[in-house]
Amino acid sequence: MNTTLIWPWPVRLAHGLLAACVLGALWLHEGGALHQALGWCALTVAAMRIVAGWVAKPPPLRFAHFVHGPRATWAYARQAWRGLEARHLGHNPLGGWMIVALLACAVLAGASGALYDTDRFWGDPVVYSIHQVAGWAFALLVPLHVAGVVFTSWRHRENLLAAMVTGHKRQAGPGDEA
Repeated sequence: MNTTLIWPWPVRLAHGLLAACVLGALWLHEGGALHQALGWCALTVAAMRIVAGWVAKPPPLRFAHFVHGPRATWAYARQAWRGLEARHLGHNPLGGWMIVALLACAVLAGASGALYDTDRFWGDPVVYSIHQVAGWAFALLVPLHVAGVVFTSWRHRENLLAAMVTGHKRQAGPGDEA
């Protein structure tokens, strides 16, 4: 089977690091030095991924390549519901919006956590609420993300977890979106 590199090692490393940092920070949700360090790490990784989403090479890493408008995303969701969706070499339209949502939650949680730790915003209930909502929203999105990976792996008979580890996926075939 011929494969092609979709996710280079920096993207795979960032994915694993972001997941580990956010899950660790959620585990230590009461705060403390390790919670803060994990939060700073998650914020840094998420910010770097956002920058890469605008300037990265190769194109599959760019947001413009995998974040589609509402009409295309809704059409893809309807096709997936009927079992007729195309296989995507990179992220499918629903997966693209999941990436945006996860990165947004990571940035909101990290930035609000950093602000909350300053003299100006210490004890501010609005900043604290933003931090809590963003952090727990991330926690709710993770199982949906994993379910999407499992569903897409099953539908297209392709191990997406292995693809995220190796960076390689089966080359595009007839009917696939490259």
